[in-house]
Amino acid sequence: MQFPILSVIVLAPILIGMVILLIPKERKNEVRVTALAAATLALLLSAWVYFGYSQEIGGYQFEEQYNWLPRLGITYHVAVDGMNAPLVLLTGVVMFTGVLISWGLDDRPREFFAFLFILASGVFGVFVAQDLFMLFFFYEIAVFPMFLLIAIWGWIKTREYAAMKLTLYLFIGSVVSLVGGLAMYFETGLRTFSMIDMARFNFPTDFQVFWFPFVFFGFAVLGGIFPFHNWSPDGHVAAPTAVSMFHAGVLMKLGAFAALRVGIMLLPEGAKFWQPLIMGLATVNVVYGAFIAMVQTDFKYVIGFSSVSHMGLVMLGFSTLTPEGLTGAGIQMFSHGVMTALFFAVVGMVYDRAHTREINELGGFSKKMPWVAVAFIIGGLVSMGMPGLSGFVAEFPIFMGVWKVAPIVAIVAAISIVITAAYIIRIIGKVFFGAMPEQFEHHIGDVTVLDKVALVLLCVIMVAIGVYPMIMSPLVASGVERILSLVGGA
Repeated sequence: MQFPILSVIVLAPILIGMVILLIPKERKNEVRVTALAAATLALLLSAWVYFGYSQEIGGYQFEEQYNWLPRLGITYHVAVDGMNAPLVLLTGVVMFTGVLISWGLDDRPREFFAFLFILASGVFGVFVAQDLFMLFFFYEIAVFPMFLLIAIWGWIKTREYAAMKLTLYLFIGSVVSLVGGLAMYFETGLRTFSMIDMARFNFPTDFQVFWFPFVFFGFAVLGGIFPFHNWSPDGHVAAPTAVSMFHAGVLMKLGAFAALRVGIMLLPEGAKFWQPLIMGLATVNVVYGAFIAMVQTDFKYVIGFSSVSHMGLVMLGFSTLTPEGLTGAGIQMFSHGVMTALFFAVVGMVYDRAHTREINELGGFSKKMPWVAVAFIIGGLVSMGMPGLSGFVAEFPIFMGVWKVAPIVAIVAAISIVITAAYIIRIIGKVFFGAMPEQFEHHIGDVTVLDKVALVLLCVIMVAIGVYPMIMSPLVASGVERILSLVGGA
């Protein structure tokens, strides 16, 4: 019997979160050490899964399956393939760096880390679930703690509004997708929620065309697809740093992945029918998000709308239904997750010391925080899709796939690259260079060693994928092969 590594990855965070709640509240250092140990374990296990996946064998690996409610056809079934293995690793990375960044949190760290770990369990569960019921189960587990994390520890000016807005959007989206999922369950007549069995079932074309929008767009709300995106920047701005890292780094990928896994893979004819609409909305995401990011004055809002733009690239890759587009979208989910975790970590470090996020009030921070400045520049180059970094490895195949299907769309979407470069250069110049305002000269200090560890890890990952794309591209491509076999090699 093989070691149930996926179950440990999924269930360990929520169990350790419960253990953390048992630690007396005054013993804050013990809480932090326990949280860091748990996050380190999650990172190591997720790396084990990623690097232990055999591309030669392919298909689903590290598989575990137990009948839970056989009369209803509900099975605890988890596994990874080339598409979700990188996302498992991404979650481990963001979880680890999020704990490092939150080391100095002094306001109820016990409850904060407990909720953060419950969130992590939900995210891990969605990525590895092969049963539709279990996917919805973990999906709700992932969404619920976000409300508490933002409403309690978020930015006091907007936290209640942002938390409620996020929760309403995401729960409405999940209800819509649940209706579509139940329709699929009853349509098969198989009395099973197994997505592998559903993928083999030949749903009627009319059924697929009607129900595909329910499933795809219900989940895509969490992926930030236009016009259901405006919960996301508000949520980013209100959330504490580690939660913003989770929010943009993995939670938005959760929505995109579920839209791919349940929508495109199970209802391929529906995906083909609605392809032009998805491509059109994704293009709006890409261009609109970049333009809105350009005019923002709040540092965090810039990154929030940047995430909307870059998640549009993921959806754009999905809409191509081509090997290039889907492979690029898979890599983009990982690359953007690491990049945006880095961005929000940087914003948090600047805000913690300056107590403002207004770009026009900042300046010269490279003198006091050189590590942060270098990290942001690397992240900015990734955001622009510069060669030698993970952003290029992700975005170039997406544009290749779009060009094959709709060259005009590729040209329009490419405008975002120029706009992205403009607002990234603007931020670098305004925040990190130039003269530092007098009020910051004497009390701004460098970041901690733990902060530097988090920044270095995130930067190294982005550079490694850019310099050596073979560390990820073939793996994602192997997962894409299965998707294309279901959609008929479109």
